[in-house]
Amino acid sequence: MDIDTALLSAAFLVIALIYAAVGQAGASGYIAVMGLAGFTPLAMKTTALSLNLLVAVIGTALFLKAGRLSWRNVWPFAILGFPFSLIGGAVQLPKAVYFPVVGALLILSALQMGRTALRGKALAADKPVTPPFEAALATGAVIGFISGTTGTGGGVFLAPIILSMNWGTARQTAATTAVYNLMNSGAALIGAYAAWDHIPAALPTWLGAVAVGGALGAFAGSRYLPDRWLRAILAVLLLFSGLNLVW
Repeated sequence: MDIDTALLSAAFLVIALIYAAVGQAGASGYIAVMGLAGFTPLAMKTTALSLNLLVAVIGTALFLKAGRLSWRNVWPFAILGFPFSLIGGAVQLPKAVYFPVVGALLILSALQMGRTALRGKALAADKPVTPPFEAALATGAVIGFISGTTGTGGGVFLAPIILSMNWGTARQTAATTAVYNLMNSGAALIGAYAAWDHIPAALPTWLGAVAVGGALGAFAGSRYLPDRWLRAILAVLLLFSGLNLVW
């Protein structure tokens, strides 16, 4: 294993650990690191989706085992999220568009997530409501296309919306977005099949690293971390990733 592969493996492990704790699979973090390492957009997109898919599988399994998952809260987002992610996966953005678009979306999500973290006590006093079916369908479709196009999995955009609309607690949101990431990452990766030859040869090593980090993070997030901490951690991660891509 060369030094670059080893360093990226360590970085991906840490990213997977932190993101998985809040129900995310880490795609935005992987993209930020790969951007700094000089990867091309096609390599970034396909690699991030591959890593995202594995961590999402682990996160979904652990949140399900911990009894945190409500399928009623998941499937309305997934009905259109899956096909629109598939379509988005086939869209390839040029580098000059890819970085600023993804960065701006992540920064906006970070600001919204930070707002919910600061209002944590007030939000905790309100009992979450079930997401309206039509609104969930539209949200899933829009985020599915955006996430498929950018290779971000979708959970980083869905989580702030669920929390701001009071459609679930932070822990419920983490479980919902874990499943959403799983479905959308798989669909987007299938849609991006024409770019699979851009996947780096070191991917198997990186998959092993994110499997370890994802398992540790999802275990902690599904059982121990307080809701407000989950929101705050996710906000910081989103902001850092977005700023790295924009600048």
